[in-house]
Amino acid sequence: MPAGAPHRPVIARFERLVDRLARLAAWLFFAIGVMITYEVVARYVFNAPTIWAFDLSRLVQIWATWLAAAHLLRSRQLIAVGLLYGRLGPRAERAAAAVTLAVIALVAGTGLVWGLEIVAESLRFGRKTATMLDLPLWATEIAVPAGCLLLLLQVAVEAVRLARDPDHRLRFARDAD
Repeated sequence: MPAGAPHRPVIARFERLVDRLARLAAWLFFAIGVMITYEVVARYVFNAPTIWAFDLSRLVQIWATWLAAAHLLRSRQLIAVGLLYGRLGPRAERAAAAVTLAVIALVAGTGLVWGLEIVAESLRFGRKTATMLDLPLWATEIAVPAGCLLLLLQVAVEAVRLARDPDHRLRFARDAD
């Protein structure tokens, strides 16, 4: 059995989870469109605005964005400077990929730590939205550390692949063909 083979099922399960969360995020973005459409019709056709559309669509948008972040890295859909990658040789491209992963990990780690601090503070002080729906702010804020944790785990998966597979390159959308 090749070195690291027992970990492959764990990685495969994690990546299936990442894919499922990305599909959920897509449906959440669809739900946002439905909510906003409903609000526009209620407000401008029936002159009866809702008290929930703004808060819920914002909450769902933040969750959808962060639930999709790990999948965006996995599928190479993050914003990248493809021009740079296209001009590098294989060794320099791998080094640039490692630096890219380190930067993503740094940003995600910072978001995880600070996000948890913000959530804890909101829980401690009982902060809520300043709207009629009066949602607790932690319900929205917890999406940031949750998404950052998923992103960090996907960075770890990509780093392992980069280290173990000499032909693996962190190619991005335009370069993946």
